[in-house]
Amino acid sequence: MTGLYYANQLLRSGGSSALNFGEAQGTYSDKDYINKASISLKELKESRVNLKILSKLEYGSGQIRMELLDEVEQLIKILATKINLNLILAL
Repeated sequence: MTGLYYANQLLRSGGSSALNFGEAQGTYSDKDYINKASISLKELKESRVNLKILSKLEYGSGQIRMELLDEVEQLIKILATKINLNLILAL
C-alpha cells in the first residue's frame, strides 16, 4: 500500500515537472522562465525522493527504478544549469 502511494506521487511529480517545463519554454521574459523552470526543478527533486523511497521499499523493478533515478539526476543537472545560465544572462 505504501509503495503504491509513492508510485502515484512519482507520477504526479514527474508529470508536473514536464508540464511546468513546457510552460517555461513558452515564456517571454528571463524572470518568468526562471520561475517556471525552478518549479519544474522542484518537481524533479520530488521525483528523485519518491524514487529513493520506492527503492527502499523495493517496490517495482529494481532495474527500472535505477534507470529512472539516473534519468532524473541527469535532468536535474541539466535544468539547474539552464536556470543558472539564465540567471547570469538576466544580470
